[in-house]
Amino acid sequence: MRLLRKKRVLLLMFVSFVLVLFLNTNWMSWFYPIHYKEEIRAQSQSYEVDPFLIASIIKVETNFKTSKESKRGAIGLMQLMPDTANWIMEQAKIPGTSLEELKHEPERNIQLGSWYLRNLSDQFDGNEAAMIAAYNAGPGKVNSWLRDGVWDGSFETVKDIPFGETRHYVQRVIYYYNQYVKIYNTF
Repeated sequence: MRLLRKKRVLLLMFVSFVLVLFLNTNWMSWFYPIHYKEEIRAQSQSYEVDPFLIASIIKVETNFKTSKESKRGAIGLMQLMPDTANWIMEQAKIPGTSLEELKHEPERNIQLGSWYLRNLSDQFDGNEAAMIAAYNAGPGKVNSWLRDGVWDGSFETVKDIPFGETRHYVQRVIYYYNQYVKIYNTF
């Protein structure tokens, strides 16, 4: 008799949890949270870059964890290579920031990463698939793929990207972008 009561209570708790989960209009945001929204929003407005794209890149690069450093030396939330970060600061006339600050300061890292995405957008005439690929592989590689006809630069042909890491990267960014756009009405 006691076992039956326990099972009923557990079943009731489970059903209640499922109902709360599905009745909450934004329940999927629990599984796909976006951290640093204010910083992303500010930089996306400043550089006219889709905030969901910035969030998707951060999600794939570091899962919103600061102070990350890749095996290749990329640093911070948006995993900027030190040479690229220095080039961005020079080109954008952004006051110098130490690489240590860039690694630990989300706002500055998001600022440089967003400026770089704007720059890539300009280089690739707004082609987001090429922008994302270039963020990972570099604009030189992506330009050569496009020029040589290896890849046409579209989302539909991402499977044609010759570098497995970049192909997988673009697919993951697109996946998270689509999830964020579906889940969040506005940024």
